[in-house]
Amino acid sequence: MEATRAQTFLMIPGPTPVPDEILQECARQLIGHRSEDFSQCIEQVLEDLKWLGETKEAPMLFTASGTGAMEASICNVINKGDKVLSLVCGSFGERFAKVAEAFGAQVERLRVANGEAIDADTVAEKMKDQSFKAVTVTHNETSTGVINDLEKIAKVVKAAGALILVDAVTSFGATKLPIDEWKLDMVFTGSQKALMLPPGLSLLYVSKEAWQAYEKCTTPRFYFDLGKYRKFQAEQTTPFTPAVSLMRALQKSLQMMKGEGKDQIFARHLHLRDLLRSQSKDMGFGLFVKEEWASPSVTALVPPDGITVPEIRKELKQKYNIIVANAQDDLKDKVFRVGHMGYMFEREIGMTLFALKQIVAQKKSVTDKVQALK
Repeated sequence: MEATRAQTFLMIPGPTPVPDEILQECARQLIGHRSEDFSQCIEQVLEDLKWLGETKEAPMLFTASGTGAMEASICNVINKGDKVLSLVCGSFGERFAKVAEAFGAQVERLRVANGEAIDADTVAEKMKDQSFKAVTVTHNETSTGVINDLEKIAKVVKAAGALILVDAVTSFGATKLPIDEWKLDMVFTGSQKALMLPPGLSLLYVSKEAWQAYEKCTTPRFYFDLGKYRKFQAEQTTPFTPAVSLMRALQKSLQMMKGEGKDQIFARHLHLRDLLRSQSKDMGFGLFVKEEWASPSVTALVPPDGITVPEIRKELKQKYNIIVANAQDDLKDKVFRVGHMGYMFEREIGMTLFALKQIVAQKKSVTDKVQALK
């Protein structure tokens, strides 16, 4: 017989907690994806996504992870041999570069150290004497907790005549991202982040300039051919079998987000970030990222002296059923990441901070006792 135990809380950068209303939507009996009911769902979803992205252009909807949309952003506008500048400040910026290379692009990387943001002036200098077809950038680098100044970067890129392709997986829906105002060409995200859904959906916004590049792109593609999606979505349907339950859940999620309001959502994310950063710092945790480019959706913390990342993650999981994320690549076991995006409130941050305080206090008590015995 299974024992009663506390609910597990995901305090990671994704998948993020899902509201009960959306889980219930996922559990509803299926409808046909060629039905009138589903067409009405798509129509409403696309209109609400225009609202959230502050754009006149509806996105393309994929049954795929965010990386699928990342691939679509490359293979529909980049030809073999095209020059691409990839702005890399962490693992996901590097992934974007690798996807471009996989399709034959000549990729040049502009790297900054982990924990630092991309500087728009450096991008301008890099592009001054070179002709790039496109620039890839991660708006919010999940692996380090850095948010880049996308507005400034976009101005530089567009002034140089290049396309700007944006990974907004952990920024879209969590912070200001006016697609038309900033003249962004490709912007994609995934369902399991600030949109408050289970994994399985991604979406990609495409500018008029990007569609012009699409018409001249000869890169082989099939499932992610944007032309197919544009044609079918114009008729409120999809070219392939979609994740019907997730699409209906997305409709519900967007209704909830409209009910709260964009400004309120963005302010809530900033409040949770600031609350976590200030109180964890008071406990002796180090903040891996400077204030000026600290992410509104994920925070990277450095443990106090005498306690390790594996110890913290183990104690959080075993004693409190709280899951936080390790870092990636060179940062693994050096910092850990706490997500605070989507369906997240002071309660979850307070719970996590309380658990961290107990773990640190217990570790200090044990250390003090050991020292006293010496």
